[in-house]
Amino acid sequence: MAQHTLAGEMTQAGVGLHSGVTTKVRILPAELGKGRYFVRVDLPDAPIIPAQVAAVNQTLLSTQLGKGDVCVRTVEHLLAALAGMGVNNARIEIDGPEVPLLDGSAQIWAEGIAQVGLVCQSSEDEQIPAIEHPIWVRQGDAFVCAVPASETRFSYGIDFDLPAIGNQWHSCLFTTEDFIRDIAPARTFGLLHQIEYLQQSGLIKGGSLENALVCGPDGWLNPPLRFANEPVRHKILDLVGDISLLGYFPQAHFVAYKASHNLHIELAQKILDLI
Repeated sequence: MAQHTLAGEMTQAGVGLHSGVTTKVRILPAELGKGRYFVRVDLPDAPIIPAQVAAVNQTLLSTQLGKGDVCVRTVEHLLAALAGMGVNNARIEIDGPEVPLLDGSAQIWAEGIAQVGLVCQSSEDEQIPAIEHPIWVRQGDAFVCAVPASETRFSYGIDFDLPAIGNQWHSCLFTTEDFIRDIAPARTFGLLHQIEYLQQSGLIKGGSLENALVCGPDGWLNPPLRFANEPVRHKILDLVGDISLLGYFPQAHFVAYKASHNLHIELAQKILDLI
């Protein structure tokens, strides 16, 4: 695939899901081969954190990147939007420790990228590695894998005791059109019975009914859903964001069931080790 960067700059500001801190993000074009990387402009010397698997230092309910003592949390939705929209190289300036959650999906990021547009940076298509043999990671009955395929596809399954969620599956090709229509609008979700515990643990300080779907025994607290299976589509969004840390998407069918950010990253690392 040819490499692309943004044709201009875009900005968004909002509250981080876990920190509750308001931050501003400014995304700028980057040179060919620079990849996607964060710049903590609020800190001395504006330290750079590459959006790479090696930079992942935490995967508790989100993906966090770090270099030394400097971190950026909850990067997965923004990175999914950049990758899904075909942005290979981008300088992401942020003035705080966590990417804004916005509406809980990647839709606002994707729409902003579409409005700015892209610039092609390489005239020749680059060869994308293909997965030749199945690569798996698992924990209990949860797993994520990459298997040989003729085109890149993402499939995901979840299973919850709550009737409003239950067992859900979704599968889609990895194209910009499919991403914009089927994956980017899917919002993050939480379970009502877990909220108090998470808040007492210092998490989801910025979560609200405006930026996350919440499900309880009697159904959704803040309907309507954008898709009947919005929760599992959001899991694909998370997986796309985490696998994007490879810097490219190998030609493969990525399949996950009841997985987590930790398993996503384990698979990405295993792919790096094997191909």
